[in-house]
Amino acid sequence: ISGYSLVVQARDSGTPPLSSSVTVNVDISDVNDNSPVFTPANYTAVIQENKPVGTSILQLVVTDKDSFHNGPPFTFTILTGNEEEEFTLDPHGVLRSAVIFKHMVSTEYVLCVQAKDSGRPQQVSHTYVQVRVIEESIHKPTAIPLEIFIVTMEDDFPGGVIGKIHATDQDVYDVLTYTLKSEQKSLFKVNSHDGKIIALGGLDNGKYVLNVSVSDGRFQVPIDVVVHVEQLLQEMLQNTVTIRFENVSPEDFVGLHMHGLRRTLRNAVLSQKQDSLHIISIQPVAGSSQLDMLFAVQMHGGGFYKPAYLIQKLTNARSHLENVIRISAILEKNCSGLDCQEQHCEQSLSIDSHSLMTYSTARISFVCPRFYRNVRCMC
Repeated sequence: ISGYSLVVQARDSGTPPLSSSVTVNVDISDVNDNSPVFTPANYTAVIQENKPVGTSILQLVVTDKDSFHNGPPFTFTILTGNEEEEFTLDPHGVLRSAVIFKHMVSTEYVLCVQAKDSGRPQQVSHTYVQVRVIEESIHKPTAIPLEIFIVTMEDDFPGGVIGKIHATDQDVYDVLTYTLKSEQKSLFKVNSHDGKIIALGGLDNGKYVLNVSVSDGRFQVPIDVVVHVEQLLQEMLQNTVTIRFENVSPEDFVGLHMHGLRRTLRNAVLSQKQDSLHIISIQPVAGSSQLDMLFAVQMHGGGFYKPAYLIQKLTNARSHLENVIRISAILEKNCSGLDCQEQHCEQSLSIDSHSLMTYSTARISFVCPRFYRNVRCMC
């Protein structure tokens, strides 16, 4: 408890008795009676041989229960184990290499490290750090090629995470880093630590081939990353058809079914090979395991096929589509729950181009806008 606040009253012996009160604040000053605490109590770290001088090996973590003026900043000192000065320890507790280690020279070092607080008198604690020198990387990283499909409204792409590179390395202690060629950084970024790909705003329609590489510090391997950007036309939204699938997650649909379904759909609904199939969006149906997919078909000469025509084609080819994925319904109007009786049920579809959904797998990623349906009875 750092302090107390007391109200003290003085009352006299007169008739009637008179009194007054005063507040007394008692502050408890801190005494430096707690030593710094290492977390964990002792450390184990590894460093690969042939790493350059100054390579970070370990970050020491120290806390102190005393007040701030009796705690940090801490003073770190290597007491034993560093007689040949192979290591340095900076004021922030980062242990770094001071030489280029060789696995054949020594495989293990044990350091005794002291942390001293800023109080008076100073309190100290000790920890032991075991550093193992392992052989340098002998395996190249391996990465899976990634293809990314982005659907966005015309000139209205807000940017965001569009996929993630999946890479592995057989060397257990290798740390992988990802880089993107500098001239492409005006449109895309790659997180150097986890391989996430970020697209900046304002992407134009078209195909982008990214020059991405992954490195384990010794080997650098290129990764094939292709980004397809498709901008929606307002006319597409007026001619969409929805296919509702049973028991499938968006990620499973993208990774397992989308490629085959696209091919089957083309065979089912395209009147000419030059017609274009556009998958506009996919979205889980709230409160169920179903998934909606919106698509439209553009004619070779311009314009779009009407939903009624597409639904007739889909109905005739439903058995072929079911060979790819189980279908719950084919919808043009989604007015379930509305009892319009003799009146007409009207549906409007709206796209939120600033609310993007990213469904990513190791090989393919699909980025699309969120959509909303509004239905009402019309006289």
